[in-house]
Amino acid sequence: MLKKLLSIAFIGAYLPIYAQQGTLTVEKIMRDPKWMGISPSGAFWDVGSNKLFFSWNPEAAETASLYYVTTSNHTPEQASDPERQGVIRQYSYDKSRSRIVFERAGDIYIRELKSGNESQLTKTVSRESNPLFTNDGQYIIFQQGDDLFRLSLSGREWEQLTHFSRGDNMGRRGSGRAGKLNEQDKWLQTDQLELFDVLKVRKRRDSIRTADRENTGEHPLRALDIGDAMLSAQQLSPDGRYLTYLLTKRAEGNRNTIVPNYVTESGYTEDIPGRTKVGNALPVSHAYIYDQQRDTVYEVDTKTIPGIKDLPDYLADYPDRKAKLQGENNDRQVSIGQVSWNESGTAACVVVTSADNKDRWIMRLDAETGTLHLVDRQRDEAWIAGPGIGRSWGTGNIGWLDDTFIYFQSEASGYSHIYTANIRTGEKRQLTEGKWEVSDLQLAADKQYFYFTANKKHPGITHFYRLPIQGGDPVQVTHMDGGSETVLSPDEKWLAIRYSYSNKPWELYLQENKPGAKATKITESLTEEFKAYAWREPEVISFKNRFGDDVYARVYQPANPKPSRPAVVFVHGAGYLQNVHYWWSQYSREYMFHNLLVDKGYTVLDIDYTGSSGYGRDHRTGIYRHMGGKDLSDHVDGVKLLVEKYGVNPKNVGLYGGSYGGFITLMAMFNEPDVFAAGAALRSVTDWAHYNHGYTANILNEPADDPIAYQQSSPIYFADGLKGYLLMCHGMVDVNVHFQDIVRVSQRLIELGKDNWELAVYPVEDHGFVEPSSWTDEYKRILKLFEERLNN
Repeated sequence: MLKKLLSIAFIGAYLPIYAQQGTLTVEKIMRDPKWMGISPSGAFWDVGSNKLFFSWNPEAAETASLYYVTTSNHTPEQASDPERQGVIRQYSYDKSRSRIVFERAGDIYIRELKSGNESQLTKTVSRESNPLFTNDGQYIIFQQGDDLFRLSLSGREWEQLTHFSRGDNMGRRGSGRAGKLNEQDKWLQTDQLELFDVLKVRKRRDSIRTADRENTGEHPLRALDIGDAMLSAQQLSPDGRYLTYLLTKRAEGNRNTIVPNYVTESGYTEDIPGRTKVGNALPVSHAYIYDQQRDTVYEVDTKTIPGIKDLPDYLADYPDRKAKLQGENNDRQVSIGQVSWNESGTAACVVVTSADNKDRWIMRLDAETGTLHLVDRQRDEAWIAGPGIGRSWGTGNIGWLDDTFIYFQSEASGYSHIYTANIRTGEKRQLTEGKWEVSDLQLAADKQYFYFTANKKHPGITHFYRLPIQGGDPVQVTHMDGGSETVLSPDEKWLAIRYSYSNKPWELYLQENKPGAKATKITESLTEEFKAYAWREPEVISFKNRFGDDVYARVYQPANPKPSRPAVVFVHGAGYLQNVHYWWSQYSREYMFHNLLVDKGYTVLDIDYTGSSGYGRDHRTGIYRHMGGKDLSDHVDGVKLLVEKYGVNPKNVGLYGGSYGGFITLMAMFNEPDVFAAGAALRSVTDWAHYNHGYTANILNEPADDPIAYQQSSPIYFADGLKGYLLMCHGMVDVNVHFQDIVRVSQRLIELGKDNWELAVYPVEDHGFVEPSSWTDEYKRILKLFEERLNN
């Protein structure tokens, strides 16, 4: 009897613990994420072996460690110190793919892949970088400082190939400044030579050496004067004749922002240097060619680029400015990407982008003349972007199939797809098509196949595909529906797949590179505490917005709705981001908070509004010149759906979001006060004229050029419309969306006499919160707002 009573007591003692594990609280959700278990990340293959390395933290240590598995042993093992030090992440193959060359700790090494033997090629105080094999495999080209060098693999002799200098005095011993000598400097130079014999001897010795070179036919390297410009993208053509490089002049007259930091170790307020604001002057880049055969330098000519003078359509709203620009007949400012040569060195191409980002040209470069010839032009009256198109040095995803044909991605069809083009004739072919997007495109080593990730099956499901370079139907290689981040092994026989589902965080899998092959799970990251709760799989739906477009959304429905039938709408950040999908959300805390809300009887809606990624060009650019337009009306249309289909009380709808989501929350509370009773705006942009250039100018142009776009897109101009209750939260050391943003809109609300708002500040937080105490405080306030304001 005693034993039975003890058993009952034992079970009873643990019942509250199990109950507690299944109950969500803000404090529990917002703890250090280690309580959930830390998913693996950063998977990469070791070149020349069957090892897969990845970052993982199954012990919940202070930091993650490097682990590995092999294709024959799937049990993760922690890498030793020598294994970590021997890891190579960036390397270049020779033509036969039997050797690689790479940098380690500022020196150049070569490795034979079959034997694994390594040789150190350089050992200097200076840093050598960016090593490449020459086509014949006899030399290594690498960079030291600004200059390129060639190293013979047979004799190990070095040869300097370029000599960049910064003005007449640069490169001389002890020279302190660049530029031509003024009268004062000339006097000082003459005086120095008269005073010091050692300088006379050195000058005479230099003159003798120069004369000797001229007499023997040996010529010193030409000094290429780059002044005070920033040098980049320097490279040689495969035959060594042409040196191409970019020079970028820094913008002058810009004023950088400052972010005060109040909680510091010194006890003093310290300033954090910040970015410039949209509309500030931009750097100007020019591309140059040095023809070593002719010993001449010339600039790549952009004047003949088709459409170089075309003005954007939005200027129709400003006829006086348009007429002035047309009268000036100026070429638009452009940037030229790094030159890409075919393997034989018989042709080169570059990607050119306009500073207003309305155009991207793929051009064939005639290196002998510096002229450009059109291969493809993509123009977008909104802005050029999309998967694989990008703006990193204006290149995007582009490469050579052979000496004549290139491949690239374009949104010409409305979705990012694969194209090929004849570099000589400009003849193009579209290889993939449909209402889906290609991302992470790569060419197989034998150049017979493309590999890529795409959401072909559903906008919210990604898989890994293979496609012959001639085109055809893509072959789906992976099979687990959800999200797949796939890394192809160097020998292309294996796939490392980081996979997740809506309610299951990321884990790592191994699969042979064969359609339908079994994917083997190799990590188990989740804690028992996390698994004790039955995390919901949200329903993925689509609805038509008022413009007839399909909008995708996630819906979380409560089993026992509150009597007040409330709903909360979550607005994801970044604008161009996807959160309606079948994989684990990057908003993991928000996802868990939505489960908590549903437990309390709320319906939750999460929308991929106009401007979100994953749905093609029209969805991406639908916010052009009016953020807070279609992206906001999509949320209003979503609320209409909640009321009509899900029985939500229209008087008890709230919304919240951070960054861009905070911006939409403010626009909703100011412009749609009869739809949203309460809102929590976190780290919000309140005036786009105060945000950065790279993001904002694409969507709204520049404030001085297009004030209409800024005035209709910035919440601060609509603050008088606030009726419901507004909570604003912001980190005081936010270097992305500055604390100044929320201070300015707060002053506006004060001047308007509004008293139905509050501001919570977080003195030690940047844009993305780090401290669990800050996350907890913020979301307790959000929950309190909804509990008090949405239960009438």
